[in-house]
Amino acid sequence: MRTSPHIFSTHPHPGVHHDPYDAAAPGNPYDAAASGNPHNPYDELADLSGPLDEFLQNEPEDAEPWEPPQHRRGGRRRRRNRFAGLPLVAKALVLLLATAAFLVLADRWALLYAEHKTAEKLKDSLHLTAAPEVEIEGFPFLTQALDERIDEASVTVPDVAADRVSLAKVSATASDVTIDGGPLSVKGASVGEMDGEVLLSFEDLNRELGASQVTFTAQGRDRVLARGTLPVAGHDLKLSADAQIRRSGEKGISTRIGGMRLDIGDLATYRPGTKPSQGLHLSRKSADSVRSSQQKLKSLFEVPALVDRLGIPRSAVQRALHEEADLSSLTGSPRFVRDLMGLNLIDVAMDHPALLKQLGLDPALLDGLSHLTRPALADRLALGFRLPELPEGSGELYLKDVRVERDGIRVELGGSGVSFGG
Repeated sequence: MRTSPHIFSTHPHPGVHHDPYDAAAPGNPYDAAASGNPHNPYDELADLSGPLDEFLQNEPEDAEPWEPPQHRRGGRRRRRNRFAGLPLVAKALVLLLATAAFLVLADRWALLYAEHKTAEKLKDSLHLTAAPEVEIEGFPFLTQALDERIDEASVTVPDVAADRVSLAKVSATASDVTIDGGPLSVKGASVGEMDGEVLLSFEDLNRELGASQVTFTAQGRDRVLARGTLPVAGHDLKLSADAQIRRSGEKGISTRIGGMRLDIGDLATYRPGTKPSQGLHLSRKSADSVRSSQQKLKSLFEVPALVDRLGIPRSAVQRALHEEADLSSLTGSPRFVRDLMGLNLIDVAMDHPALLKQLGLDPALLDGLSHLTRPALADRLALGFRLPELPEGSGELYLKDVRVERDGIRVELGGSGVSFGG
C-alpha cells in the first residue's frame, strides 16, 4: 500500500509544504533570531498601551494629583464647612442661645447660694436646732438681688420647740422682702408681710406627752379627745378627758381640760375636783357587790360620816347591824344603790383604810389619787403653746386662727416688719 506524502502535513494549506526549520519560511520565529534581532512576544502587548498613554498624557494641567481618601479628615472638613456655610442670622442665634444658657446657669447657682445663706441666718437668729428650708420665688433671681428686693419667698421650719411640745412644721410665705447685702453676701433681710401656719401634730403629742400612754384624736373643730392609761401608785388607771382648743391672745393657744375621768378597773371611778359629782365613787357593779355582802355593809355603816351622807337615821343603822331582816329592808331599795354610788370615798379614804380594803380598793392608790388634783392632771394634758418672742425692733408675729384637724392642731399666723440677721 502506498501512502500519500500529504497525509502527515501540518501546514494549513494542503499541497504547499514548508519546512519548519526553513529560516525563510514566513512566520518562523527563528527568522528574527537568525537575523540578529530576536523576536520578543511582549512587544505586541506594549503596542496595545499606546492609546492609554495618550489619554494620561492629555490629562488637564489644572487637575489635582490623586490622593488616597482620608475619611476622618474629610468628615471634619465637611463639618467645619457646614458650620461655615450657616447664615449670619443662624450664627447669631446659636451664640444667643449659648449666652442665655450660661446666664440661666449662673442665675440658678446664685439662687441656691442665696437660699443657703438665708437658711443659715434664720437658724442663728431664731436659735433653731435645724436650718429651715428656704425657697426664693421669681425669675430671674439676679435682677431681684441686684435691686436688693425679693418678690416672694417661702420658709419651712421643722421641729420647733414650743413649751412642753414641739411644733411639727412651721411654714410661712413672705412678700416684699428687702435683702441686706448682695446675692453672694446675704447678711439679713426684713419682711414686709408674712402669712403662715403651724402644725401641732397628734403624732408628736402622743410621743412627747405619752409618758402616761395617752393618745390624742380630733373631735370637731375645736375639741381634742384624750384616751389612754395613767400609772398611779403602781396601778394603770384608764384615762379619758377632752380638751377645748382656743386662741389665747395674739401669741398662743390654750386648752381647757374637761371630762377628766380615771377608771379603777370596774370598782370605782375618780374625777378630780370638789363638786359633788367629782371625787372617788363606786361603780354600779361595786355598789351591787356591797349591797349583797353583809360584811361590806356592816363595815360601811360603821363609818358615821358615810351614814350621814347616805341620809340614814342612826337608829335604823343600829337595828340593821343587829338584825339581818332590818339590814335587808334598809338596803333592798333601788335608791340605796344609787345613793351608795354617790358617796365620795376620797374624803374618808385615809381615815378608814380597812373600809377601802373591804371594798376592794388599795389605800396606796387612794393616797396617790388625793395628790392627783385637777390642776395637776390638767397640766399633764395641756396642749397650749406660745409663739417665740422676737428681739426688740425685729417685727411682730401673731396668731390669726386655730382649728383642730384630723392630723393635729393647725394654727394660722401672720407677721409684719419681721427682720433677721444684720
